[in-house]
Amino acid sequence: MKMKEDLNPMLLLLFHLAVSIYTLITLLPSYLLSWLSGPDPTAGGSEAQWAQRPKARSVSGRPEGPYRAVAATKRLATMLQPGLDTMDKVFEHSVRRFPHRDCLGTREVISEEDERQSNGKVFRKVILGEYRWLSYEETQAAASHLGSGLAALGQRPHNNIAIFCETRAEWMISAQACFMYSFPLVTFYSTLGGPAIAHGLKESQVTHIITSKELLETRLKAILIEVPRLQHIIVVDSTPTAWPGYPRGISVHNMAAVQELGARPENVARGHQQALPADIAVIMYTSGSTGIPKGVMISHSNIVAGVTGMAERIPNLCEEDTYIGYLPLAHVLELSAELVSISHGCRIGYSSPQTLADQSTKIKKGSQGDTSVLQPTLMAAVPEIMDRIYKNVMSKVEEMNSVQRTLFILAYNYKLEQLAKGYSTPLCDKLVFRKVRSLLGGRTRVLLSGGAPLSATTQRFMNVCLCCPVGQGYGLTETCGAGSISQLWDYSTGRVGGPLVCCEIKLKDWLEGGYRSTDKPHPRGEIVIGGPNVTMGYYKNEAENQADFFVDECGQRWFCTGDIGEIHPDGCLKIIDRKKDLVKLQAGEYVSLGKVEAILKNCPFIDNICAYANSDESYVIGFVVPNQKKLLALAEQHAIRGSWEELCQNPAMEELSLRVITEAAVAAKLERFEIPRKIHLSPEPWTPETGLVTDAFKLKRKELKVHYQVHIERMYGGK
Repeated sequence: MKMKEDLNPMLLLLFHLAVSIYTLITLLPSYLLSWLSGPDPTAGGSEAQWAQRPKARSVSGRPEGPYRAVAATKRLATMLQPGLDTMDKVFEHSVRRFPHRDCLGTREVISEEDERQSNGKVFRKVILGEYRWLSYEETQAAASHLGSGLAALGQRPHNNIAIFCETRAEWMISAQACFMYSFPLVTFYSTLGGPAIAHGLKESQVTHIITSKELLETRLKAILIEVPRLQHIIVVDSTPTAWPGYPRGISVHNMAAVQELGARPENVARGHQQALPADIAVIMYTSGSTGIPKGVMISHSNIVAGVTGMAERIPNLCEEDTYIGYLPLAHVLELSAELVSISHGCRIGYSSPQTLADQSTKIKKGSQGDTSVLQPTLMAAVPEIMDRIYKNVMSKVEEMNSVQRTLFILAYNYKLEQLAKGYSTPLCDKLVFRKVRSLLGGRTRVLLSGGAPLSATTQRFMNVCLCCPVGQGYGLTETCGAGSISQLWDYSTGRVGGPLVCCEIKLKDWLEGGYRSTDKPHPRGEIVIGGPNVTMGYYKNEAENQADFFVDECGQRWFCTGDIGEIHPDGCLKIIDRKKDLVKLQAGEYVSLGKVEAILKNCPFIDNICAYANSDESYVIGFVVPNQKKLLALAEQHAIRGSWEELCQNPAMEELSLRVITEAAVAAKLERFEIPRKIHLSPEPWTPETGLVTDAFKLKRKELKVHYQVHIERMYGGK
């Protein structure tokens, strides 16, 4: 959808004249280049032609599938190269090929200081230096010594070991050590609460855990008494070196000390037991969006297959690429993306959401964020982060003078048209969008989106303003992150591409929701994923395993996702609903809460929203985190005064905000019964630290319901 044009006619005429002259000058060279290079988009051919080609087809010929990628109709891919069937072999192969190239990078902290804000709050700001790098060879040595040191401390092959740590180089070194020494790695989000961590540690029966100083002091220390089997805590930070005050029977070590222990000749000489493809590599505890976190057992062969499928969708992936790691490594999207990078010799520079960009919360004003210094070419992001970038840039566009705003909108709409035709716009990119592109360092060539649906508005914005394609993906922890990723030259929105070469997808009728594979114009149903990337199941949870996983007559594992999809004629998948998000209202209408949220999050007034409905009620309600700038402007417009908290609690502001949201819902063509009839404004944003969203910013519906129970009763008339 184009941006609204309310433009000066003279400027409009001048712009189109300049574009016409530029187009005539570049038309002949562009045509010749396209003709010489052929239809391969990676060689500069017609992206529009490639976007229209089939991405997948039903190998059975039936509308329910299974559907496979065109490149994998005969057999599914299981590994990058013959013989690389475990993660330690994949890493060893990269070390042999790229021994002296940069592998893992960490920015040096130069100084930290407290900065008082205008509202009186104090924030800790940092000034960071350059990235310091470990080569592939040095990373392998660090991992090998850590694995050997853990073995010397009593860690045994096939016995679980936990990691509870922020995303950083030491996390990946620990993972490679565990892959190398056949220690199944149990992963936890760094924002999980005490009860969830204690549950996972007790269930997995770990005796050793790797963590950071901060998490040890703020989260882990309080629950140690609940985990009697725990014996050794390995802290990745270098200081302090002594750790007094811990329960008897628990030893606390610095990672460096464990590596020194592992480097001793007598420990190196012991060697280690190599993992088999069917061995558990990772037990990944989910973020708990639907209740108690479940541990998903992922084998070496599962990860290798998933990495193979993801890598195939990134054109020209090679050792010249730089990936920026800042999402939680305990999330399957980030872990898979980093392992894809390592398998191809890329370098990974570590960051965090608080230091990512120049404007990030922990970066001192005037100093550079991580993207500016690292200038990554590859990046993964969840929609929540991309939505923030979109809303920040568009608010800046609104503040431009009329000439600047006019030129920006003209350039935006012109580029949108050119992308649809498969053409590039180097002049617009350089003159208009260079500053926006620099938000992510200026060199990003692939942006991978996953974890939740990405709105069409945000996806188009990323394609146009960041000058790089967005590969929207779909996958789950239970499928090792792999499922489908859109082709990078496919600029259609709302779709997640065709299945990866490592898996196949079929649709299962869901009669209660009214979805069938015989539906017209597109077959619809519950998405079921099968292939070598489908994981071994849930740890110590046979009831859930039998409900969600099955093995077919050919011995292939399948996972029932609970998501509802439709397959388009070119084989691309679109997610249209979710079984658990579907609520039947009192009058019999079915409301997809996820659909309502995805559409309304496009409204600039809304930073976040959770739709809610009771089956014994006739209407939908919503909890809304409003955009502060928009809400304050609305209050000023109606002469309503008060603090931020007072405005959010003001019934008049609720009514005014509801009008804005209703207008957006009507414009987006939501059904009458889908539009929230009452809302509550939340003054506090929902972050993983609040416990109301996961680390991937997915809504925790159960926690949100409990948190807003008083307001639910109020909005439903006290029932």
